[in-house]
Amino acid sequence: MGAMIRGASLRGFARLVTELGGDPEEFLDRFAIPAAALTSEEGLVPIDAHDLMLDAVARDLDCPDFGLRLADTQDVSILGRLALAIQASSTPAEALDCASRFLFVHSPALRVGVEPDPRGRREVVALTYRKDLRDSPYSPQATELGLGVFHRVAAALAGGLRGLRSVELPHQPLSPVARYTGFFGADVKFGCPTAALRVERRLLDEEFEGADETIRKLALDYLASHHTDPEELVSTHVRRTLAGSIGANPASLAQVARLLALHPRTLQRRLAAESTTFAEILEDVRRDLALRYLTTTDLPLGQVAAMSGFADQSGLSHAVRRWRGTSPSEVRRRVRPRVRGRRPH
Repeated sequence: MGAMIRGASLRGFARLVTELGGDPEEFLDRFAIPAAALTSEEGLVPIDAHDLMLDAVARDLDCPDFGLRLADTQDVSILGRLALAIQASSTPAEALDCASRFLFVHSPALRVGVEPDPRGRREVVALTYRKDLRDSPYSPQATELGLGVFHRVAAALAGGLRGLRSVELPHQPLSPVARYTGFFGADVKFGCPTAALRVERRLLDEEFEGADETIRKLALDYLASHHTDPEELVSTHVRRTLAGSIGANPASLAQVARLLALHPRTLQRRLAAESTTFAEILEDVRRDLALRYLTTTDLPLGQVAAMSGFADQSGLSHAVRRWRGTSPSEVRRRVRPRVRGRRPH
């Protein structure tokens, strides 16, 4: 399957949508997200569907700051056991190291890190929040949710972000700029290369009162023993190789093995050790690409079929009925309905 995200990311979703006059179940059904995702925080949902749903709610309920509103209802506990390691850390630098190493448990498509200040100030660093666009398209609402939660967690751990210089977002403002400055308590810049919090470097070394090395070590040991970083898996590299070549080149085991500098039998054995096969990954990639093109573009169905690796539109239709129990056109209509007489965008 494609990149996933823990259902805990939707904490507060149902209540907020209801308060805005919407029907949470209708949105979940539209994006094929099980209702259990809202009650089982260990459950996983496709990050494509998760992000598309946030953008749709903001559009359909006329709530451009939906991501920020949802962030206001969440805290570090949405990260599960990773939250224990973060809260038990002795400094912000140590907490960020935990998060950067194990955020893949929350979603393998997301990463946080500490990078040099993009504006060249030596006394400032950028706490970056990134989504791997190889795994899922960019989503403005999901980015605002993620950076908003990142800010709330950092402020809670540090007793406030007094050294926050500015906030950077890749997209243009969705709401009045005052909404952003009010939320973050700092200047917000738009159209930037990366979502980030620019903070004074000295903040990274401030000590937390609640540090507990024993709890931190236990939490990290648990995460290391129960979860494998997808970047270390051969199946991840096969998936990305296929995603980058489907539609342009024939998808074959021999070709992918050559691109990964492996013998085809060696690749088969390594995939078997990860409890999957080349055929299963190919099916997943075709499904992810086809559904992504259907739900995020207006491309003709024949073009969607070709770009997803199907011989013709009929092959796409049969596959979509197998995956979703309906036609490609209906999948597109459900996700991107006409609203207030306007064409979806």
